[in-house]
Amino acid sequence: MHGFFEKLFKSKVSLSSQVGKEAKVASTPSLTASSSRSASPQHQFLLNSPVRWTRQYDVFVCHSREDSETEEAERLVSFLEASPRNLRCFLTHRDSFPGGAIPTELCQAVQNSHIKVLLITPHFLTDEWCTFVMHQALADGPMSNRVIPLVQNLLPSQYPQELKVFSYTDLNRNPDHCYALVNRTVLQYLKDSVQNEKTLQCSNESSVNCVGDSI
Repeated sequence: MHGFFEKLFKSKVSLSSQVGKEAKVASTPSLTASSSRSASPQHQFLLNSPVRWTRQYDVFVCHSREDSETEEAERLVSFLEASPRNLRCFLTHRDSFPGGAIPTELCQAVQNSHIKVLLITPHFLTDEWCTFVMHQALADGPMSNRVIPLVQNLLPSQYPQELKVFSYTDLNRNPDHCYALVNRTVLQYLKDSVQNEKTLQCSNESSVNCVGDSI
């Protein structure tokens, strides 16, 4: 009898220890998630930079009107808008004004966005408004680094000729990785824009000093 209670006691101690360990392990991811939600100082600096606020949106996401592709675009936007990324995104079906002229709405949104993400699928290629937006986005030129093509269910031979100068990311392989790449590309663009602005300011200040010295 004594042996039975001894085994029972040991099993309770063992179970208690195991539960404690599991609770500790379970709490670790939440702590990690909590810490990951805080933006780095550089990230916060870029989000607060005056250059960023020269445009209304950080990302314009263009996609076809197919339900599955609308859902894919919404997943991408949810990722980009969530903390700590906190990017400002434009989705046509969500952010357009009711009754507005579609070409005008799209043109303004494209012009007011730093980065244009094109969700290229077979349906995208046959959607007249997607083609319209693509050509509007390409107006900045390939060296602007403001166009991000994402392909899905698309053969290499179907990739638009107009976008051959741009490398693309395949959503079929790893959507989460693609979303993270889009976020990093946006931040890199903002970083480059801030640096270019500083260089321009320094150049202007040098020119003013040179004029002052000559006077």
